[in-house]
Amino acid sequence: MGARSIGSLTISFGLVAIPVKLYSATEASRTISFNLLHKDCGSRLRQQYFCAKEDVPVAREDMVKGYEFAKDQYVMFTPEEMKALEEVGTHAADISEFVPIAAVDPVYFDKAYYLAPDKGGAKPYALFAKALRESKRCALGRWATRGKQYIVMVRPVEDGLVMQQLLYSDEVRSIKDIDIPATDVRDGELKLAKQLIEQQSSDRFNPAEYTDDVRVRIEAAIQKKVEGQEITVADAPEGGAQVIDLMEALRASLEKKGGTPKAADESKARKPAKRAERAEPAAAAPRKNAKK
Repeated sequence: MGARSIGSLTISFGLVAIPVKLYSATEASRTISFNLLHKDCGSRLRQQYFCAKEDVPVAREDMVKGYEFAKDQYVMFTPEEMKALEEVGTHAADISEFVPIAAVDPVYFDKAYYLAPDKGGAKPYALFAKALRESKRCALGRWATRGKQYIVMVRPVEDGLVMQQLLYSDEVRSIKDIDIPATDVRDGELKLAKQLIEQQSSDRFNPAEYTDDVRVRIEAAIQKKVEGQEITVADAPEGGAQVIDLMEALRASLEKKGGTPKAADESKARKPAKRAERAEPAAAAPRKNAKK
């Protein structure tokens, strides 16, 4: 069954307009969700809101939104006022600039959408995708929908275009806010770490090689419950011994993967040579004294 479009919009830059269809790139439905039930009878629970001051249930029609500007002090907004604050949907993503793809840190990535050409948009779509691909750039712009305005990045992929919704700068924390102490790294440790990286390197990312083991386990448990079987809770595995020495941990990692820690072998091979160099001056000294 083919994917279903969730909407349409126009990608516009300069005087060029590309009509496209929008497809969700991810499946939220794959997430397993549970409902809250009454333990005694198994009936589903219904959520109800209570007034914290009067301790009485409040009907939905009696609710308004409010913003807490000080401790326990709120300003209230009516539904009409909230509606007036929303951004009007434009059904268009207006491109404002083009930047190298590597210039956008993935930490800003939010929801992703696939784009496909809509009626009459096949030629400009293909041209735009190829131009981005060969220039190794992506397009940045704005998109308004569902009352909000988003930054979007249109980037080329092998078979088409992806529109990546981005976070605003104030929604992303700086890594400078985290205390990361400056630490020296020894050459031997670096060599072993690079060996380990090289040993486990791949040219491409294949997402099919990774599966959600937790979801598979939950689905199996649900099926057992449906069939009336009991679930056995397994004991937690004992933690392995902690390796304190970093060099030993790197060597052990390489050996486990079937590699040879070259850095360690090279250091062992150099030691006899250093002792031989020290021995030569010691042997030459007595001969000079004998001449005198």
